[in-house]
Amino acid sequence: MSELAAKTCLPCEGGAKPMSAEEAGQLLSSLHDDWSLSEDGTEIRRDFRFKGFYRTMGFVNAVAWIANQENHHPDLAVGWGHCLVRFSTHAINGLSENDFICAAKVDALFKD
Repeated sequence: MSELAAKTCLPCEGGAKPMSAEEAGQLLSSLHDDWSLSEDGTEIRRDFRFKGFYRTMGFVNAVAWIANQENHHPDLAVGWGHCLVRFSTHAINGLSENDFICAAKVDALFKD
């Protein structure tokens, strides 16, 4: 398990500063190579691919469980054979460590 995946999300209310692109880039290097940073630096995303809808939905349910446990929820776009996962901390309109913690936990679910 990665160092990030071993952490727990901390409550994040408005008023905190979103991380800089440099900080985000450093944490992004701790995740699977398929994660990317949005052009505006406010979210990270990864499109997970599966053989069939049933496996996709099993993954979606597991991601939902993680999000509920961490109280940090991604945006998901689900289709046949794939799920696009996007993390951003909406309360600060940018990225926080919570986004990377949850991304690392989602990485741990998925075996290439």
